[in-house]
Amino acid sequence: MWSVGIDVGGTFTDLFAYNADTAQTVTAKVLTTKHDRSEGVIKAIEQADLPFNGIDKLVHGSTTATNALVERDYPRTAVITTEGFRDTIEIGRMRRKRLFDPYQQRPEPLVPRRLRFTVPGRLDAQGAELAPFDDAAARALARRLGELDVVSVAVGFINSYKNPSHEERMRDILKETCPDLFVSLSAETVRKVREHARFTTNVIRAAVLPVMQRYFDALTSRLGKRGFVGTLLVLKSNGGSMGVDVARERPEELIESGPAGGVAYGRYLAEFADFPNIIHTDMGGTTFDASIVENGMGLITHDYELEWETPVSIPMLDIRSVGAGGGSIAWIDPGGSLRVGPQSAGSEPGPACYGRGGTRATVTDANLLLGRLEPTLNGKLALDKGAAETAVQKIADQLGMDLLDTAEGIIRITCENMAQAIKMVLVDRGRDPRDFILASFGGAGAMHAAFIAQAMNIPRVLVPGHAGVASAFGAVAMDIRHDLEAFYYAPVESADFREIERLFGNLEKRARDLMRRDGIADAEIAVNRTAQMRYVGQSWEVTTPLAPDVISAADARDRITRQFHREHELEHGVFSEAFSPEFISIGITAIGQLPKPRLAPVPGGSDGVPTKGSRDVYFDGVWTTTAVLDGQALAAGQKVGGPAIIEYDHSCSVLPPGAVSEVDAHGNLIVAVNL
Repeated sequence: MWSVGIDVGGTFTDLFAYNADTAQTVTAKVLTTKHDRSEGVIKAIEQADLPFNGIDKLVHGSTTATNALVERDYPRTAVITTEGFRDTIEIGRMRRKRLFDPYQQRPEPLVPRRLRFTVPGRLDAQGAELAPFDDAAARALARRLGELDVVSVAVGFINSYKNPSHEERMRDILKETCPDLFVSLSAETVRKVREHARFTTNVIRAAVLPVMQRYFDALTSRLGKRGFVGTLLVLKSNGGSMGVDVARERPEELIESGPAGGVAYGRYLAEFADFPNIIHTDMGGTTFDASIVENGMGLITHDYELEWETPVSIPMLDIRSVGAGGGSIAWIDPGGSLRVGPQSAGSEPGPACYGRGGTRATVTDANLLLGRLEPTLNGKLALDKGAAETAVQKIADQLGMDLLDTAEGIIRITCENMAQAIKMVLVDRGRDPRDFILASFGGAGAMHAAFIAQAMNIPRVLVPGHAGVASAFGAVAMDIRHDLEAFYYAPVESADFREIERLFGNLEKRARDLMRRDGIADAEIAVNRTAQMRYVGQSWEVTTPLAPDVISAADARDRITRQFHREHELEHGVFSEAFSPEFISIGITAIGQLPKPRLAPVPGGSDGVPTKGSRDVYFDGVWTTTAVLDGQALAAGQKVGGPAIIEYDHSCSVLPPGAVSEVDAHGNLIVAVNL
């Protein structure tokens, strides 16, 4: 039976399939069908020639939820909150993205003010009722929402993380009055302090609930009609997966669903190819994603932002994305400077060279003109070089530059944009790039990886054999994972460990219930405990791992304090025993382990490298005769020096002059960059 991973990106839909009985692998890549992304999923399976009734497990990552939020393309959504807090999601935390820019504008709120409403009633910070909930006002509001054709409602009351009774009463009234409404409660979405992040995350859930339910309905219907009877799993933004039934209820966990697959592939390489510390990068047609895999695990953040001042307050992989992909559009700013992205040609119409109606110069067009891209994409699509020349020439004319110098400038600016994304994740987490290897995923990633590494002074690059379908591969290698949190605030010195143990017990019970819904037996579940902690008086927390027995240990306070100091020093470079730490919340990570692909090692070979020929490639202003190699046929131990082009089924690696590469036993290309 087949295990299939599918990643739906902005430009391409990728597939990787593994048969555990025969160790056979199959890959496919099709253009994303933006009008209905589920069509692209079906097309990818059909292109791979896989029997739908022979698929045991289908793991699916998608940008559908993210696109709906960024483009504000979701059904009419309303917010109901406490009197005085109507504008919380718009006011935010009153920070400026650019301190000295007087013209900056905040993103449009996810819900406009005309659809934000309040209801009388108030709880204090301990959850005690200060003013009773007004049932009559709530019923009148419910009737009004019905008249406004509202589809989904986010209910978020102040201090509901301590007492959700008012939110639950509001939901009951809404369901009585408008039974078809989608209703989301902040106490069920994010049960912790900071109302802005809690309210915003709850609005995100409410907004995409109908979007993702509609999408999953279409996908399951299409699959079912073709005979699929296996298990359908969905990639989560925390680096795990969950069953589609749970995903329908928790769509806010799908914000980084697609890129999470690439991080899972990085974890797979860390486990099976002995690369414990990896800077994972994934360059597709629309975006470039960067994150860290450290000691075999993807780093998690609780401070992810969909946009500036639009926080998603749930545990997510710390992935930084910029608009730099193969379809990123080159343009001239008002000052006459060349810029690239974040606008993308996507798959419709696509780069000019695709011949699908695109007329603007993109990164793909520039690579084609520089000779770095095979003109048929390995038989997938005939590229129109004349159209690429016309598009890039428009930019060159505006700059008063040569056509090829302009094309190379587009690539250099794109690589610098991607290097900035890597710097963001490294600097924010206090990591040294010299401790990592740069892993390049995505169809366009390996073409630029060596140049990015040079910009970052990273000496080595890792190009896996399945780099072109990395996120789809990672989907197959991913475990079921659920992260749950509970509010608990107290200094460590005065913490009630019995209450903490009770809260942990409740979280673990909920996690095991979710795992059973996903088909995971209790014996296959591993549970890890954490706490969000900070020094008393600080504003932001550090995730601190807690040993299973630490709460019941006689020296629990000392052990927890020491662990927090270590984590604080790792994240921020400093710690202080002069300040006391405190708990803000506690959480668990439940992991249900699934079988991983076991790929056969690549055989060694003493023959010469498999050359497909040569072509002229433009490097640093000079045409250079460059060998073109078949990456799929490279044997373990073979070395390739730059300049060279190494072509794989779904990606292409560009080695600049001076770079030296070698294939390891797992088929990965290890590139030593000339710094």
